[in-house]
Amino acid sequence: MSRRGGHLWIFLATPLLARECRVYIHDLALRLGVPVKGAGLADGIEVFPKHDAIGPGDFGNAIRGPLGIHRGANRRFWFYGADYTLEAQIEYLNALKKVTEEELRRFIAGKELPQAELPTRPAASVAMARRNGNGRSEVRILDHVGRVRKVGRNYVTRCPACADSGHDRSGDNLAILIEDPRFYKCWAGCTRDMIRAALGHPVRGRHSA
Repeated sequence: MSRRGGHLWIFLATPLLARECRVYIHDLALRLGVPVKGAGLADGIEVFPKHDAIGPGDFGNAIRGPLGIHRGANRRFWFYGADYTLEAQIEYLNALKKVTEEELRRFIAGKELPQAELPTRPAASVAMARRNGNGRSEVRILDHVGRVRKVGRNYVTRCPACADSGHDRSGDNLAILIEDPRFYKCWAGCTRDMIRAALGHPVRGRHSA
Protein backbone atom coordinates (compact mmCIF):
# COMPACT_ATOMS: atom_id res chain seq x y z
CA MET A 1 0.00 0.00 0.00
CA SER A 2 0.99 3.65 -0.30
CA ARG A 3 -0.56 7.08 -0.07
CA ARG A 4 -1.04 7.11 -3.85
CA GLY A 5 -2.14 3.54 -4.47
CA GLY A 6 0.41 0.79 -4.16
CA HIS A 7 3.99 -0.35 -4.56
CA LEU A 8 4.88 -3.65 -6.21
CA TRP A 9 8.01 -5.19 -4.72
CA ILE A 10 10.00 -7.92 -6.46
CA PHE A 11 12.29 -9.73 -4.05
CA LEU A 12 15.56 -11.38 -5.09
CA ALA A 13 17.30 -14.39 -3.62
CA THR A 14 20.68 -12.63 -3.93
CA PRO A 15 21.81 -9.12 -4.95
CA LEU A 16 21.66 -8.83 -8.75
CA LEU A 17 22.63 -6.23 -11.35
CA ALA A 18 20.34 -3.20 -11.41
CA ARG A 19 20.30 -3.08 -15.21
CA GLU A 20 19.12 -6.67 -15.51
CA CYS A 21 16.40 -6.08 -12.93
CA ARG A 22 15.25 -2.99 -14.82
CA VAL A 23 15.09 -4.95 -18.08
CA TYR A 24 12.93 -7.54 -16.34
CA ILE A 25 10.52 -4.97 -14.87
CA HIS A 26 10.18 -3.01 -18.12
CA ASP A 27 9.50 -6.21 -20.07
CA LEU A 28 6.95 -7.35 -17.50
CA ALA A 29 5.15 -3.98 -17.65
CA LEU A 30 5.14 -4.12 -21.47
CA ARG A 31 3.58 -7.57 -21.52
CA LEU A 32 0.94 -6.52 -18.99
CA GLY A 33 0.15 -3.32 -20.91
CA VAL A 34 1.17 -1.11 -17.98
CA PRO A 35 2.64 2.29 -19.00
CA VAL A 36 6.01 3.23 -17.51
CA LYS A 37 6.53 6.87 -16.58
CA GLY A 38 9.22 8.50 -18.67
CA ALA A 39 10.13 8.33 -22.35
CA GLY A 40 7.72 11.23 -22.96
CA LEU A 41 4.99 9.85 -20.68
CA ALA A 42 4.05 12.05 -17.73
CA ASP A 43 1.99 9.31 -16.10
CA GLY A 44 2.56 5.63 -15.43
CA ILE A 45 4.41 3.48 -12.95
CA GLU A 46 7.84 4.48 -11.69
CA VAL A 47 10.55 1.83 -11.86
CA PHE A 48 13.18 1.58 -9.14
CA PRO A 49 16.11 1.47 -9.29
CA LYS A 50 16.12 4.31 -11.82
CA HIS A 51 19.81 3.88 -12.67
CA ASP A 52 21.87 1.03 -14.03
CA ALA A 53 24.90 2.15 -12.03
CA ILE A 54 25.95 4.91 -9.63
CA GLY A 55 29.20 6.75 -10.30
CA PRO A 56 31.81 7.68 -7.69
CA GLY A 57 30.48 10.41 -5.41
CA ASP A 58 26.94 10.08 -6.78
CA PHE A 59 23.80 8.99 -4.99
CA GLY A 60 20.89 6.88 -6.14
CA ASN A 61 17.23 7.41 -5.31
CA ALA A 62 16.06 7.32 -1.73
CA ILE A 63 13.54 4.52 -1.31
CA ARG A 64 11.49 3.79 1.77
CA GLY A 65 12.09 0.12 2.56
CA PRO A 66 9.28 -2.34 3.17
CA LEU A 67 7.37 -1.70 6.39
CA GLY A 68 9.27 1.49 7.14
CA ILE A 69 7.40 4.35 8.78
CA HIS A 70 6.54 7.07 6.27
CA ARG A 71 7.71 10.39 7.70
CA GLY A 72 4.96 12.42 6.08
CA ALA A 73 2.09 10.13 7.04
CA ASN A 74 3.76 8.91 10.26
CA ARG A 75 2.51 5.39 9.67
CA ARG A 76 3.43 2.07 8.08
CA PHE A 77 1.93 0.93 4.81
CA TRP A 78 1.25 -2.80 4.98
CA PHE A 79 1.52 -5.51 2.35
CA TYR A 80 -1.71 -7.10 1.22
CA GLY A 81 -1.89 -10.81 2.04
CA ALA A 82 -1.14 -10.85 5.77
CA ASP A 83 -2.45 -9.43 9.04
CA TYR A 84 -1.37 -5.89 9.80
CA THR A 85 1.23 -6.71 12.44
CA LEU A 86 4.99 -6.69 11.99
CA GLU A 87 5.28 -10.35 12.94
CA ALA A 88 2.66 -11.48 10.42
CA GLN A 89 4.08 -9.27 7.70
CA ILE A 90 7.66 -10.51 8.17
CA GLU A 91 6.48 -14.12 8.16
CA TYR A 92 4.55 -13.45 4.96
CA LEU A 93 7.54 -11.80 3.24
CA ASN A 94 9.93 -14.58 4.30
CA ALA A 95 7.62 -17.15 2.73
CA LEU A 96 7.46 -15.42 -0.65
CA LYS A 97 9.32 -16.94 -3.57
CA LYS A 98 12.45 -14.94 -4.41
CA VAL A 99 13.77 -14.46 -7.94
CA THR A 100 17.10 -16.23 -8.42
CA GLU A 101 19.93 -15.13 -10.69
CA GLU A 102 19.28 -18.09 -12.98
CA GLU A 103 15.60 -17.22 -13.27
CA LEU A 104 16.30 -13.56 -13.93
CA ARG A 105 18.76 -14.37 -16.70
CA ARG A 106 16.19 -16.69 -18.26
CA PHE A 107 13.44 -14.08 -18.03
CA ILE A 108 15.49 -11.39 -19.80
CA ALA A 109 17.33 -13.55 -22.36
CA GLY A 110 17.55 -11.58 -25.61
CA LYS A 111 15.81 -8.51 -24.17
CA GLU A 112 17.03 -4.98 -23.62
CA LEU A 113 15.74 -1.77 -22.08
CA PRO A 114 13.55 0.32 -24.41
CA GLN A 115 15.76 2.76 -26.31
CA ALA A 116 14.08 5.75 -24.66
CA GLU A 117 14.88 4.34 -21.23
CA LEU A 118 18.62 3.97 -21.74
CA PRO A 119 20.36 5.91 -18.94
CA THR A 120 22.02 9.23 -19.56
CA ARG A 121 24.05 11.52 -17.37
CA PRO A 122 22.61 14.94 -16.62
CA ALA A 123 25.57 16.50 -18.43
CA ALA A 124 24.57 14.72 -21.63
CA SER A 125 20.87 15.37 -21.42
CA VAL A 126 19.12 18.71 -21.86
CA ALA A 127 20.79 22.03 -22.50
CA MET A 128 18.96 25.17 -21.44
CA ALA A 129 20.56 28.33 -22.76
CA ARG A 130 19.64 30.66 -25.56
CA ARG A 131 21.80 33.73 -25.81
CA ASN A 132 20.36 37.15 -26.56
CA GLY A 133 22.19 40.12 -28.02
CA ASN A 134 23.86 40.88 -24.70
CA GLY A 135 25.24 37.34 -24.42
CA ARG A 136 23.08 36.45 -21.43
CA SER A 137 20.91 33.36 -21.10
CA GLU A 138 17.29 34.26 -21.71
CA VAL A 139 16.12 31.38 -19.52
CA ARG A 140 18.23 29.99 -16.68
CA ILE A 141 16.68 27.05 -14.94
CA LEU A 142 18.15 27.88 -11.51
CA ASP A 143 16.20 31.13 -11.63
CA HIS A 144 12.92 29.28 -11.97
CA VAL A 145 13.09 26.21 -9.72
CA GLY A 146 12.65 26.03 -5.98
CA ARG A 147 15.16 25.29 -3.26
CA VAL A 148 18.06 23.12 -4.38
CA ARG A 149 20.58 20.96 -2.55
CA LYS A 150 23.88 19.49 -3.65
CA VAL A 151 24.16 15.75 -4.31
CA GLY A 152 27.45 14.71 -5.86
CA ARG A 153 28.05 16.73 -9.04
CA ASN A 154 24.47 17.95 -9.23
CA TYR A 155 21.93 20.22 -7.65
CA VAL A 156 18.70 18.35 -7.04
CA THR A 157 15.27 19.88 -6.65
CA ARG A 158 11.60 19.31 -7.38
CA CYS A 159 10.83 18.82 -11.08
CA PRO A 160 8.28 21.47 -12.16
CA ALA A 161 6.61 19.08 -14.60
CA CYS A 162 6.33 16.34 -11.98
CA ALA A 163 4.93 18.87 -9.50
CA ASP A 164 2.23 19.88 -11.98
CA SER A 165 1.13 16.24 -12.08
CA GLY A 166 1.10 16.00 -8.28
CA HIS A 167 4.29 13.93 -8.15
CA ASP A 168 7.87 14.30 -6.86
CA ARG A 169 6.82 14.90 -3.28
CA SER A 170 10.36 14.14 -2.16
CA GLY A 171 11.59 17.02 -4.30
CA ASP A 172 14.56 15.29 -5.92
CA ASN A 173 13.56 14.26 -9.45
CA LEU A 174 15.34 17.11 -11.21
CA ALA A 175 19.15 17.02 -11.40
CA ILE A 176 21.04 20.13 -12.55
CA LEU A 177 24.74 19.92 -13.30
CA ILE A 178 26.59 22.17 -10.84
CA GLU A 179 29.51 23.03 -13.13
CA ASP A 180 27.17 23.99 -15.98
CA PRO A 181 23.51 24.53 -14.98
CA ARG A 182 22.49 24.63 -18.64
CA PHE A 183 22.41 20.84 -18.41
CA TYR A 184 19.64 19.18 -16.44
CA LYS A 185 17.56 16.03 -16.37
CA CYS A 186 14.39 14.72 -14.75
CA TRP A 187 15.02 11.20 -13.47
CA ALA A 188 11.27 10.46 -13.71
CA GLY A 189 11.43 11.00 -17.47
CA CYS A 190 9.90 14.45 -17.98
CA THR A 191 11.14 15.93 -21.24
CA ARG A 192 12.66 19.36 -21.83
CA ASP A 193 9.40 20.54 -23.39
CA MET A 194 7.40 19.38 -20.36
CA ILE A 195 9.76 21.06 -17.89
CA ARG A 196 9.90 24.34 -19.81
CA ALA A 197 6.12 24.41 -20.23
CA ALA A 198 5.68 23.86 -16.49
CA LEU A 199 8.02 26.80 -15.83
CA GLY A 200 5.92 29.02 -18.07
CA HIS A 201 8.73 29.31 -20.63
CA PRO A 202 7.82 26.86 -23.39
CA VAL A 203 10.44 25.96 -25.98
CA ARG A 204 10.15 28.13 -29.06
CA GLY A 205 12.04 27.37 -32.23
CA ARG A 206 14.64 24.79 -33.07
CA HIS A 207 17.56 26.44 -31.28
CA SER A 208 15.82 27.52 -28.10
CA ALA A 209 16.06 25.44 -24.95
